[in-house]
Amino acid sequence: MTDLETRIEAEVAALVPMGLEELREVWRKRYGPPPRLRSPQLLRLNLAWRIQADAFGGLDAETKRRLRRGGAGASAADRLQPGVRLMREWKGVPHEVIVEEGGYRYADRSYRSLSEIAREISGTRWNGPRFFGLREAEKARAA
Repeated sequence: MTDLETRIEAEVAALVPMGLEELREVWRKRYGPPPRLRSPQLLRLNLAWRIQADAFGGLDAETKRRLRRGGAGASAADRLQPGVRLMREWKGVPHEVIVEEGGYRYADRSYRSLSEIAREISGTRWNGPRFFGLREAEKARAA
């Protein structure tokens, strides 16, 4: 274990016996006004995470995006695994999109969203998941 890891482990362990007011004071010294949590356990967990994130780095952008969308509330597009192929016929022409890690591939180009691809195909602004029929799949699953 490195010196940094040992130090951070000790800082987090020191939070365990602290009560709510002590935890709030630690938060104030480090980060300013503490969150309005009334649970010492939740504040302790938040504080421990912040200390570790400061030392070792926080969440990457993709993880933050997925967390904002939520697990059960995540869209069908967010749940697609790399390698999945989406098909859509538009004006008699079939179009295939391949889900990749962090994006999509259509016509040998990478895209960040299905909406970009839907716009490319149709020439108008579309909700990408709706264009590829994923919204209907969500409705059917919820029913």
